Amino acid sequence: MRSIAQILRDSKTIAIVGLSDKPDRASHEVGAYLQHNGYRVVPVNPSYAGKSILGEQVYASLQDAADALAADGLRIDIVDCFRKSEDIPPIAREAIAVRASCLWMQLDIENQVAADMARAAGLDVVMNHCVKIEHRSLAD
Repeated sequence: MRSIAQILRDSKTIAIVGLSDKPDRASHEVGAYLQHNGYRVVPVNPSYAGKSILGEQVYASLQDAADALAADGLRIDIVDCFRKSEDIPPIAREAIAVRASCLWMQLDIENQVAADMARAAGLDVVMNHCVKIEHRSLAD
């Protein structure tokens, strides 16, 4: 299992599940920060599918996002989850299906069943950590 620093260094494309179009939401703030720091942010939110958030096309599912990226020869490195803990297992199954490298659950989000499932499939798993805070700490 790679360290958080290694995951962030190795990754280029981050699918944010639950990305909001509201600038005052944590998911939007984190997405904007990641874009500013060179990551490709891929919004996944069925409520906004077909629209644009942070200048990127929003997809209804990880599979839709992965299919669109594959057409450009890209893949999802990190699946960053801004959903309730109990909503994570189906996201973990999708992350496995699209061959993501890491399942990342934001602050206050933990689901051991999803974590075990993802780890068993070879994904790195991070729970209860903010990708923005972790990235910023690497720069210090």
